[in-house]
Amino acid sequence: MSATFTTPQMPAGAVPAPAHPLREFWSYFSANRGAVAGLVIVVSVLLIALFAPLLAPHAPDLTNSAVFLKPPFWQQGGSLTYPLGTDAIGRDILSRLMYGARLSLTIGIAVVAISVIVGTVLGLLSGFFRGVFEIAIMRLMDIILTLPSLLLAIVIVAILGPGLMNAMLAVAVVVLPHYVRITRAAVIAEASRDYVTASRMSGAGRLRLMFREILPNCIAPLIVQASLGISTAILDAAALGFLGLGAQPPSPEWGTMLADAREFVLRAWWVVTFPGLAILVTVLAFNLLGDGLRDAFDPKLKR
Repeated sequence: MSATFTTPQMPAGAVPAPAHPLREFWSYFSANRGAVAGLVIVVSVLLIALFAPLLAPHAPDLTNSAVFLKPPFWQQGGSLTYPLGTDAIGRDILSRLMYGARLSLTIGIAVVAISVIVGTVLGLLSGFFRGVFEIAIMRLMDIILTLPSLLLAIVIVAILGPGLMNAMLAVAVVVLPHYVRITRAAVIAEASRDYVTASRMSGAGRLRLMFREILPNCIAPLIVQASLGISTAILDAAALGFLGLGAQPPSPEWGTMLADAREFVLRAWWVVTFPGLAILVTVLAFNLLGDGLRDAFDPKLKR
């Protein structure tokens, strides 16, 4: 006697179980092919930066007087020993790009971390405590926004002195207003929700309302802005490095590499092209990633 098995049928009118949040997020994120490509590039750059000592064929500051301005390996006179050529003092460009990824990503992540922390706190306070405090904070942010970002960063670095840390601080001040305004707008929108009113009626204090109830619901727009802010921070830091106000030689920062190669643009195209491409590809990847995160987090854009 053989047993028969039947597949259980879903009762008529039954509601299917909701999808897992991570699975739903990935379904919306992966629908944007550009965002997936950006994620792949960002992960690749992060891995290159992390394993630069293992991947780089040479030390970033190692000079060789016998190979000044050596072209890439596919060009006449090039060598696989220096795949992307060398600079004016015989340093391997590929190795410097790999180590430069560490500096550029560190700058971008550190600047965004500082801006997100300070901007979130100021946005929470200005959105929760209305009145004179809110007006003072928001007018200060408006003043910062009215100034050209790069010019303001140059002024701050000129006051503090050139250097990597001062450049990071200057860029953090420049991008700070975006996080303050986003957090304040989200707090004002969430403060009138029923769950906040219920928590307030149950005796929740101000700190609990701000950090336990309201803040978690403001995270999504901050994550999107942070992913876009990393690209802005990398660009501004590279611009300061190009002007000699950011990372100082012999640091293999991409903007500093461009500054060192200015006088060799016509003689050796590779010393300028490859650092510029590294900045271009990395910034584009973070922008594409930010677009995908916006599509995945914003319910209005979900199809």
